[in-house]
Amino acid sequence: MSTILIFAFSKKRHMKQTILALGLFLFSTTLFGQARTIPSVEVFDMKGGKFNTSQLDNDGKPMIINFWATWCSPCKRELNNIADLYTDWVEETGVKLVAISIDDARNMQKVRPYVDGQAWDYEVYIDVNADFKRQMGVNNVPHTFLVDGDKNIVWQHNSYSEGDEVELFELVKKLSKRESIK
Repeated sequence: MSTILIFAFSKKRHMKQTILALGLFLFSTTLFGQARTIPSVEVFDMKGGKFNTSQLDNDGKPMIINFWATWCSPCKRELNNIADLYTDWVEETGVKLVAISIDDARNMQKVRPYVDGQAWDYEVYIDVNADFKRQMGVNNVPHTFLVDGDKNIVWQHNSYSEGDEVELFELVKKLSKRESIK
């Protein structure tokens, strides 16, 4: 009798797991089948004022959203390498780069001095509570998102290797011509 009960319990448990997995699969295909847009989250601008990320806009042109931190060497290398090319990128495509620092409350005072010492023409915001980071599904930095002219997130990349900015710009050029990048 105990063998029958164990088998029944095991079968019922397996059935629950299967139903849960199927539900998660259907939810994710529904979620990711739709266009993903920038969530509405409060972050801080460089002067300490609040800014809602739903207001990020580039007048129908592509936008790059890059998550970084002052303690992240690859992040800083990526943003500095893009800075060398950024003026040309803007002239050719109209792209805008928004840099989102994930430095927490202990490190946020380091962001402005660091940014002031760089030749960045980017909008920079600080996501002190990591709310925007969580909403965007960022686990590690650097993490770069590409947003099309309709504010849909169409591409993302995690980490940085020298030359990644070349691939990013190729995608930006396609988006600026309203071409698909898939």
